[in-house]
Amino acid sequence: MPHGPFITTRRPLSRRRFLQGAGIALSLPFLESMLPVFARAASPTSPLAPGARPRRMLGICNNLGLLGDQFFPTTAGRDYVASPYLALLQEHRQDFSVFSGVSHPNVDGGHPADVCFLTAAPHPGSSSFRNTLSLDQHIAEQIGTLTRFPSLTLGVNTRTRSLSWTGTGVAIPPEEKAADVFAQLFLQGSPAQVTAQIRKLDTGRSILDTVAGQAKELQRNVTARDRDRLDQYFTSVRDLEHRLQASRGWEQKPKPVVTAPMPIDPTNPAEYMDKVKVMYDLARLAFETDSTRAITLMLDSVSTPVLELDNATLTDGYHNLSHHGKSEKKRSELTIIDAWHMKLLGRLIADLKAVREGEETLLDRTMVLYGSNFGDANAHTCFNLPTILAGGGFKHGQHLAFNTAQNYPLPNLFVSMLQRLGIETDKFASSTGTMRGLELV
Repeated sequence: MPHGPFITTRRPLSRRRFLQGAGIALSLPFLESMLPVFARAASPTSPLAPGARPRRMLGICNNLGLLGDQFFPTTAGRDYVASPYLALLQEHRQDFSVFSGVSHPNVDGGHPADVCFLTAAPHPGSSSFRNTLSLDQHIAEQIGTLTRFPSLTLGVNTRTRSLSWTGTGVAIPPEEKAADVFAQLFLQGSPAQVTAQIRKLDTGRSILDTVAGQAKELQRNVTARDRDRLDQYFTSVRDLEHRLQASRGWEQKPKPVVTAPMPIDPTNPAEYMDKVKVMYDLARLAFETDSTRAITLMLDSVSTPVLELDNATLTDGYHNLSHHGKSEKKRSELTIIDAWHMKLLGRLIADLKAVREGEETLLDRTMVLYGSNFGDANAHTCFNLPTILAGGGFKHGQHLAFNTAQNYPLPNLFVSMLQRLGIETDKFASSTGTMRGLELV
């Protein structure tokens, strides 16, 4: 009997296949070889349809905000003039939208409002406050069974403060240790086996060395495009392992005991920003391997001490600088920290753009929401929140400017994001519809 073409008869690679060795498993990135053959030619329109490539959401809250006069453009539309902070993202201008005049209705209270960034629950500063379901957990409830982890809750210096909340108002504790999250995502085996593999990481041996033979065999049995995809993925795994090794070393070093009201940490001057970078890398790898579709990251800077950054000297703690009292000296130092945040966000966007998923990029399939509970940390105001949405398959490259005195509901953006994920809904928290002016590609 004559056989049909090889490409039409071979079985697709299982999405749940792992590279395994010595009791350790490494999950695979999304490959076109995982799709049924005929699904590769024309992917389904619905993100939840069988064989569809996944869509994802990363929600990031910087809970000390950004200087508004440095962040918000003074003009609106697609021809807006980039502000000083957005100029740092200029090469990605067409990959994100910036919003002004948006906030959560009835969310007040200053610092306590950070836990409402993805819930929009009203009056977080009141004695009777009870939080509500967060955006990521709503996503997890709807599509969480499609991945190994329904969601990931991450944090940097959080003091246990979380962006993720259940429908009964219970906070999901954030994960702060990069090495532990990496182990949860990519190491599988008995406690003894995992401990042994971590020891190998500590001595510079990559997990890829353990599964090298299987990795080579896999690369021989996938398409040429998938081979390039795997090469890129394996390179990123090794790169992250090296960064985690450095991060792990700092976590194991005891911090000095300080008695001053605003503690100063004289250890690694880039510790905070290094943690942010590692968490961004973890989020990218988690999405790249389709380990989860929803991730939150709380960047808690309230207790972060004085930072010493490259070519800059800061004289006060992050929290004090954000409450600058209009001191030009403090504002100038705060712009240095804010610029670091923008540069790291730009690096995250670039890294997501560098990963291919079929004819698209990982950024095309991933919505990155970056914002804050503070519109002005100095005045403790929770309106006119600095907000960026990158990627996810929307028409970007614009400044959507709403009334800065009578704000537009930020939860409307959440409804648009849920719909983009394929979740049928027209309501979330205090929304009044979808985000006006935000269109699909």
